[in-house]
Amino acid sequence: MKRYGTRLLSAVMLAGLLGAPALWAKDLAEADGRIRGQADAPVTLIEYSDFTCGYCLKFFTETWPRIQARYVDTGKVRFLYRDYPRADQGPGVEAAVAARCAGAQGKYWPMHDRLFAEGGRLDKTVYLRHAGAIGLERTAFERCLKSGKYTDSIFEDRQEANRWGFHGTPGFILMQTAGEPTENNPAIAIPGAFPFEMFAEEIDRLLAAHQPRS
Repeated sequence: MKRYGTRLLSAVMLAGLLGAPALWAKDLAEADGRIRGQADAPVTLIEYSDFTCGYCLKFFTETWPRIQARYVDTGKVRFLYRDYPRADQGPGVEAAVAARCAGAQGKYWPMHDRLFAEGGRLDKTVYLRHAGAIGLERTAFERCLKSGKYTDSIFEDRQEANRWGFHGTPGFILMQTAGEPTENNPAIAIPGAFPFEMFAEEIDRLLAAHQPRS
C-alpha cells in the first residue's frame, strides 16, 4: 500500500505547522454548531471549504463518510467546518450564509449536507427548498439570509485559512485536541482532497501519540 506518512511530506504536499494565534484565540469547541463528534475527542480535524468547490464535494462524498464512520462516530476525532468562499460574492458566500442561518435554528448540519449534495447548483430557490425540508421557520430564515449577519464571520474563517497557508479549497488541519501545537508536536496541514488512506495514516499517528506510554 502506498504510504503518505511523514517521510513522504514533499511528495504529498503535507506540511507540519505551529499553531496560528488567531485560531487559538477562540475555543475550538465553541464552533457555533459547526462541530461533529465528541468535544473531548483526542484528535481534531478542521476543514476549510466552499460549497461550490468540486474537490470539496469529492471529499464530502468519498472521504468524509469513511472518516465519520471510523473516527468521528467512535469518539476518536472531532470535526469542525470552516467557511472558505473562493470568491468575495456569489453562490459560495450565499450558501455559507444559508448554512449559518440554518444553524441559528439548530439545523446547521442538515443544511450543510444538503447543500453539498447539490453539486454546486445553488441559489435562493435551493436554500428555501431545503429550509422547508428540514423544518426551518421560513420567515426567520429569509430574514437571516437578507441580514448579512454572518458575512464578516465567514470571511474571518477564510482569513484564518490563509494564516494556515491555504489559498484554495479544500484545506484541512489535523492536531491533538488538548493543547496548542508545538515544534515537537505540530499541527498537520493537508492542502487538498487527498485519499482517505492519507487522512487515516495521519489520524492514527496522532492517536498513537495520544496514548499514554506504559
